[in-house]
Amino acid sequence: MKKQTQHGFFDEENRLIKLTKKKDPLVKLSLMIKWEKFRPVIEKAMKKETKGYGGHPPYDYIMMFKILILQRLYNISDEQMEFQINDRLTFMRFLGLSLGDTIPDQNTIWLFRENLINQGVIEKLFNKFDSILDQESFLLKEGSIIDATIVEVSRQRNTHEENAQIKQGEIPEEWKDKPHKLSQKDTDAGWLKKNGETYYGYKDHVKICRKSKFIRKYAVTDASVHDSQPAESLLDKSDSHHELYADSAYSGKKTAKLLEKKKIRNRIHEKGYSNTPLTEAQMKRNRKKSKIRARVEHVFACMTNSMKGIYIRTIGKLRAEGVTGLMNLTYNMNRYVQLAG
Repeated sequence: MKKQTQHGFFDEENRLIKLTKKKDPLVKLSLMIKWEKFRPVIEKAMKKETKGYGGHPPYDYIMMFKILILQRLYNISDEQMEFQINDRLTFMRFLGLSLGDTIPDQNTIWLFRENLINQGVIEKLFNKFDSILDQESFLLKEGSIIDATIVEVSRQRNTHEENAQIKQGEIPEEWKDKPHKLSQKDTDAGWLKKNGETYYGYKDHVKICRKSKFIRKYAVTDASVHDSQPAESLLDKSDSHHELYADSAYSGKKTAKLLEKKKIRNRIHEKGYSNTPLTEAQMKRNRKKSKIRARVEHVFACMTNSMKGIYIRTIGKLRAEGVTGLMNLTYNMNRYVQLAG
């Protein structure tokens, strides 16, 4: 019979040293992001919270915030987040926890995120990091790119009649008498058919810095909203006298007038029609623009691959805005580590 090995006091530390040598990516994220810069923003919003979470004294706000970033980095549920913190030494180290510490449970994680969303803190945290990037000269004023990507949610199993009522902004009568069922139905999300595929959820409309590929601003709509509709909300004074790139979905007189009014140089793809196809000169200009516009696809590819998919598990537009904001912030943090490391 094999003799059982007795674990020593330094076993946990030795394991972490080995994990560091294996290039644990969370080490850089933990060390390079100035996490304490976010504390005043969170504390100001959470100052009314006196009861704490889950019957325990409140967990450290920065640790809880880092849990939300971990969730978006690996796209895992609250339940899985609780399990993974208990299971992974790398997660525990990132959060500043040891084996003897109490781990926040899934309800605690959910409640913390809900409070941030309801207090409108997520966008403030995103803007705080944007100001840090600006202070450190990562936001080079060399033009922007706008685009949108689909943020999928769980598909609803509704009847045709129910879907028709939802599209008209109505709640089916039978749902009103079943609050539990209604709470599981996302009546804010929308359907979209693209390239022969049907999607259900929201859209993440973003403006990125052309040079650094950081997301500067974002807006969240249901998936049925056309890409160009939130364009104006993404543009500000910083875009004046600079170039703006976008695909042909943003072309048209309305957008052209908007850019002219804001003194933004129009580099949007030109669009052809069946009766007036693009000329060779127009196609050549589009090819040239594509080399730059394609950089926004790198952002969405990172979210899809490195961050395990552009999919959220929330219900309702308010939560979708919050979690999508966390996704955009997590991407920016990842990008920062890449460029500053």
